Amino acid sequence: MNHLLFQVEDRPPVLTTFLLAAQHMLAALGGIIAVPLVVGAALKLPADQIITLINAALLGSGIVTLIQCKGVGPIGIRLPCVMGTSFAFVGAAISVGLEHGVPGILGSSLAGSAVMIVGSCFMPQIRKLFPHAVTGVVVTMIGLSLVPVAVDWAAGGHAPGAVYGAPLNLGIAAFVLITVIMLVQFGKGIVSAAAVVIGMFVGYLLCVSLGMIDFTQVSNAQVFALPQPLHYGMTFPVAGIVAMAVAFLVTMVETTGTFMALGAATNTKMRGKTLARGILCDGVGSAFAALLSSPPVSTFAQNVGVVSLTGVASRHVVALTGVMLFLAGLFPVLGAIVVTIPQPVLGGAGLMMFAMIISAGVQLLSHVEHTKRNGIIMAVAIGCGLAVTVRPELLSKLPAFVKEVFGSGITVGALVAVALNLVLPERPIELDEDDEEEVPQAFLTQEREAA
Repeated sequence: MNHLLFQVEDRPPVLTTFLLAAQHMLAALGGIIAVPLVVGAALKLPADQIITLINAALLGSGIVTLIQCKGVGPIGIRLPCVMGTSFAFVGAAISVGLEHGVPGILGSSLAGSAVMIVGSCFMPQIRKLFPHAVTGVVVTMIGLSLVPVAVDWAAGGHAPGAVYGAPLNLGIAAFVLITVIMLVQFGKGIVSAAAVVIGMFVGYLLCVSLGMIDFTQVSNAQVFALPQPLHYGMTFPVAGIVAMAVAFLVTMVETTGTFMALGAATNTKMRGKTLARGILCDGVGSAFAALLSSPPVSTFAQNVGVVSLTGVASRHVVALTGVMLFLAGLFPVLGAIVVTIPQPVLGGAGLMMFAMIISAGVQLLSHVEHTKRNGIIMAVAIGCGLAVTVRPELLSKLPAFVKEVFGSGITVGALVAVALNLVLPERPIELDEDDEEEVPQAFLTQEREAA
């Protein structure tokens, strides 16, 4: 059981809520903006069209985050979830966009979102496929898959002109990391809870003093921009819909794992109906985002790390993050300021946040029944997940469909764990008489608890 500074239903003081919400926004904003940037660059869109995509992504992410946290009828998991445009859709979006343009991407996304909407009806059954061993593997793989992202940030990234692994980049990342660790460990109250945003702010000031910040894009950014629903129009190519449907299916597996990790971080029991509300919000939210001219959205795993690190599980805090993201979409200059944060600053904070997800996964695995069967499930699933995470070129000679489905270490780890859990036979534990008193009965039966 994690010790939480603020529980899911707690409402921190206004200033505290603002700081904590800004912390979640900083952790997510780079990922939200990156997807339209990558897709726009791949499709060679003009700058004004890419900016429109970014503003739409921020608006969509903000609105759907608010719905996911607060809930609207059967929609929304009512937990601290930050929603954003997902890299799981980038491959499909680029392949569709190169042939059918942005209208094809948005139309395929709108149609493909039906996969998650329909899939949400079966979450009580899908939940049964995630016993403790499988859940622990998925949560661990989420952390392991995100750590390389933080490492790339800490090293300076791969953008043109960036010097990967430069000592200055590593030094700044280490400085931010140490600052966050000290604040979490020795700070009290709001200082500890807002450790990430304080650490990033201190790192940002250091970068400003070193002349590393380019404010050109801030001066060029629009102050205010109105939403432009259906700005690009929509087309519905069959091949594009199929590609997006596959991407949504993969995302549904990843999102289920993210919700499991969030349940562990917030001390919330993840029942099938709870998962159904969250997945339904992902699906409906992606359909709504398409109408706003935004790429699809999904639950951000990196923000689970913020919850784990800070002990702030209040859904009302993250609901304010949704409002902030919405405002960033209306006032592009705000987003432009945040985008100036150097990658090493993000890397130092990100390494800590993502490693906390690994820690949560290890804790879950430590409570799994110690049998040969569970050992095989955990070892093989994590091994296969890491294989595609650290060596993505492993799939380079395989068909595009296979790469789309198995390109994510989280998805591979989850699918392998679920498959082995279904295939490998259960065997009763045989104990010597001397052992029976040493192993608690509750521990031996934990794996068989109903979800």
